[in-house]
Amino acid sequence: MVTLGGVSISASTRHTPILIAHRGASGHRPEHTLASYELAARMGADYLEPDVVSTADGVLVCRHENDVSGTTDVAAHAEFADRRVTKVIDGKEVTGWFTEDFTLAELRTLRAVERLPQLRAGNTSYDGRVTVPTLAEVLELRARLSAELDRPIGVYVETKHPTYFEQAGLPLEDPLAADLRAAGLGEVTCDDAFPLVYLQCFEHGSLHRLRHELGLGAPRIFLVEHPAPGLFTAAGLQDLASRVEGIGPDKALVMDWSQEDGGARPADWLAHARSLGLHVHPWTFRSENAFLPGALRGPGGPADHGRVVEEMLTHLRAGVDGLFTDHPDLGVQALRTFAAG
Repeated sequence: MVTLGGVSISASTRHTPILIAHRGASGHRPEHTLASYELAARMGADYLEPDVVSTADGVLVCRHENDVSGTTDVAAHAEFADRRVTKVIDGKEVTGWFTEDFTLAELRTLRAVERLPQLRAGNTSYDGRVTVPTLAEVLELRARLSAELDRPIGVYVETKHPTYFEQAGLPLEDPLAADLRAAGLGEVTCDDAFPLVYLQCFEHGSLHRLRHELGLGAPRIFLVEHPAPGLFTAAGLQDLASRVEGIGPDKALVMDWSQEDGGARPADWLAHARSLGLHVHPWTFRSENAFLPGALRGPGGPADHGRVVEEMLTHLRAGVDGLFTDHPDLGVQALRTFAAG
């Protein structure tokens, strides 16, 4: 038994619903670093969530975006000043430094920094300590911590901007399948009681290719931030259930916090999605006031913390079966309270 973040965690910890560590324990360490992933596992997360992008030499690394301006110290490297460019990515113009313009060896010379220093000042004390990890390294960490903690820890992998990378000649799906198979995770299926892999993306095409061209049987989750017309109708959900095993919606699409009594009302589509067997894993639960519904904000400013455990419990009681959170320690609290009734 260990205590982290005020929570006692036993080696046998595993949750139903599942707890997904969003970019690791990113409320406590700079996101998408081995330190963040490791802390998340030790806090009790069921799944580590790496987002993957490609280097110039085709290696998958873990970053939320291929622009590393805000998550590394690249701006301080004069030798890379001329690589700052403007690109159009998924229809948006972005200026910065991009992973696909660096070899892995070059990217290794950079150091990770906190993406939200104005909200997570404490995390900046870890700036400059660690590098950008490869997906292979995260998979190795997963295996080591599963053995050490004596419980299964999974990975919940997102392919980022797959069409963009395909057009750049650096498809993400092939190296992802290769990395999973090299780590002994290529045979995971939807029928597993606790699948050690979930695959997620905002693009159907990437999920289709991973299953039907590359033969990965792991459950697939379609991510939704701004739903297409008709998606949350009966017909739309039925179509979705024929393509994937689950949906990962922005939490704002799941619960309406505008009720006069300060409470929340579940979206009408939620019960129907669950009746079709779709997993529903909303994102992202963060403790800072800046990310909370008004009714759950605590005293102080945007960086101060509010009642995120209550927010997570509200979603769990509405019927979701997984949570993405930057604060796995608080996710453990919510899931234990939910399990206790």
